[in-house]
Amino acid sequence: MELIAQVRQTVDDHHLLLAQDTVVLGVSGGPDSLCLLDVMRQLAPDYAVRLHVAHLNHGLRGEASDQDAAYVASLAQDWGLPYTIERADVAAQAQERRLSIEEAARQTRYRFLAAVARQVGGRSVAVAHHADDQVETVLMHFLRGSGLGGLRGMRPLSRVDELRLGDEPQPTASVSGIRLLRPLLNVTRREIEEYCIAHDLHPRFDLSNLDQTYFRNRVRHELIPLLETYNPNFRHAARRMAEVVAADFELLRQQAAEAWPAVVRSETAQAIVYDLTALRQLPLGLQRSLLREGIHRLRFSLRDIDWQHVEDALRVIRSARVGARAVLPRGLALTLGYDEATLAAEGYEPPLTEERPRLMDGALSVPVPGTLPLPDTAWQLTTRVVERDALAERWRNNPDPYTAYLDFAAIQAPLALRARQEGDWFQPLGLQRRQLLSDFMINVKVPRRERDTLPLLVAGGDIVWVVGWRIDSRYAITPQTRRVLVVQMEKYIP
Repeated sequence: MELIAQVRQTVDDHHLLLAQDTVVLGVSGGPDSLCLLDVMRQLAPDYAVRLHVAHLNHGLRGEASDQDAAYVASLAQDWGLPYTIERADVAAQAQERRLSIEEAARQTRYRFLAAVARQVGGRSVAVAHHADDQVETVLMHFLRGSGLGGLRGMRPLSRVDELRLGDEPQPTASVSGIRLLRPLLNVTRREIEEYCIAHDLHPRFDLSNLDQTYFRNRVRHELIPLLETYNPNFRHAARRMAEVVAADFELLRQQAAEAWPAVVRSETAQAIVYDLTALRQLPLGLQRSLLREGIHRLRFSLRDIDWQHVEDALRVIRSARVGARAVLPRGLALTLGYDEATLAAEGYEPPLTEERPRLMDGALSVPVPGTLPLPDTAWQLTTRVVERDALAERWRNNPDPYTAYLDFAAIQAPLALRARQEGDWFQPLGLQRRQLLSDFMINVKVPRRERDTLPLLVAGGDIVWVVGWRIDSRYAITPQTRRVLVVQMEKYIP
């Protein structure tokens, strides 16, 4: 198929061009981008789009870089196209941000293209990645141990903000929403070179493409030719595999999106809390996808998540040990709770909320009868003494964890409210022996973050009620009880 017809087919199949859009073309001056520019110049009227040429001088090759920039500017002028030429010190940015030259150049280039699109009112950026680039990309991801997301390679249509350009915690406004087009993705390098010759195009050549200290160049010049000795059609096979994987990946991503709200209990910029039971019930592939998604949401610019990190997290999820932890990239950790798994920065402590009462410091005297507001909360403790006969049988099957019915005669005044102390113990109702409070909290799964602030009702030094959880059996109502102390913890409006 003629090259222009191939590109037209890709444009139509993936709806790359939007009528009345301004498409910013990344033009380096090499054969790939020159071919893209010439083809898009011919197709633009048919799709009612405008073109804008953009070139970023990376400043990496001295005078040769300057000559490339001048060549692109001259070409745009000759063809009557608007253009933007800028220069960036990529080497300095790589050093400053501790990136490889390749990664710094990639991030800087796409930021530049997206910014130009914003400036000219365009919604799309087009780059000249072609079929052979696709094969190299897939192989590079394979060698790094990528999952489906990497093995699908590049897509004809995506978004610049999916490229993870070092933004934290979210992509900047300059790149957000800009469409990224690859119209040449089904065209081979040989076809591009033949097109340039046939149409009398005179591209410039970047000699750094021959430098085999770069990973991609080694894959291109060493590995792929070797693989073609095993399968002469290797390039076609790799591209076909990428298409199959891309379809499977989209299906998995759709299922993960549907599962996310059912599995994630809460999500903030600092932490994602998974429902442990729901997560464990999912197929393994979806578990991996939801973990990867969580990591990407908290560390937006992270491009590659190591397989071992995800497997470490899965081992923690499969374990039943509260407090088990998996160390993840960029300072993240997955920590197991009783019924939840929290993905957050190491050392993260969730903020206390008003969902449960809390007592920060000291002891508070409890009036009987009366009301005691808990400082700095929306909770208060109320007490009243009633005749047992007036309660009927409500105390037997008490459904409210924040109401306690106690034998008033067994209680030694004064009553107080305090937080736990070292060595605290009590005799939980239903247990015929005393138990350390710390063991009780573990057994009934009091969240770790709430243990130090959980209010305790004490009398004469004894814990009478672990508020919201259990009363002490020594203070429970008996057949001999005549008067009942009713204690309620409730929210109020100050």
